[in-house]
Amino acid sequence: MQLKKYKKDFDYSYSFGVFPTLELLKHRPGNTLKVVAHSKGNISSGVDKIKQLCAKHGIPFEVKDKLVERLTHKGNSYVLAVFEKYTSALTQGANHLMLVNPSDMGNLGTIARTALGFKLRDLALLKPAADAFNPQVVRASMGAIFALNIRYFEDLDDYRQHFDHQLYPFMLAAEQRLGELSFQAPFTLIFGPEGAGLPAFYREIGHSVVIPQSPLVESLNLAVAVGIALFEANRAIL
Repeated sequence: MQLKKYKKDFDYSYSFGVFPTLELLKHRPGNTLKVVAHSKGNISSGVDKIKQLCAKHGIPFEVKDKLVERLTHKGNSYVLAVFEKYTSALTQGANHLMLVNPSDMGNLGTIARTALGFKLRDLALLKPAADAFNPQVVRASMGAIFALNIRYFEDLDDYRQHFDHQLYPFMLAAEQRLGELSFQAPFTLIFGPEGAGLPAFYREIGHSVVIPQSPLVESLNLAVAVGIALFEANRAIL
């Protein structure tokens, strides 16, 4: 296999860095094709652990400095893993997070890590949406993406054909304020794309929610808003 700079249409992708690669080997060893290290990684205990995990799971481990440098473009990335892309099924009966047309790779990765931090493992992405397997997403999530179930849906109707959840769309023109409603499980927290937010019709499909905020800013960053909502929903159902 001749490894090239990542493109969305590849059937494989990369994890760059020690921690994301450890998370890949922890959660998806069966999807890991090989690990490539830089000779400078010999001083890293993390790389040693990666090497041990590769031996345990029968995953090829190679040292190729130029390949790591060419693919990562990072002077401090001493290891990368190549993994085959996979599909996931969302868990029936579990609470879900839905992102409608997310486009920012960093936000998507940060949201994946935040969701896992609040024990939410099921992420629905409505098309068109950012590529969840892009190395930028993997790196921003610090490998949390590998512990999540992620599925793309054509639209909201496609999702609703599979899941009969209580829907909570987060939007500025909403019925209720976060902190003043009770979440009924299983629920789906829904967020719109960066900048535009959710279309107006989402206000009619569930229990629309607004996060109270200062008038000094127009809106919150998507990843920040998702984190606040997950914290409150997690607290409310404990």
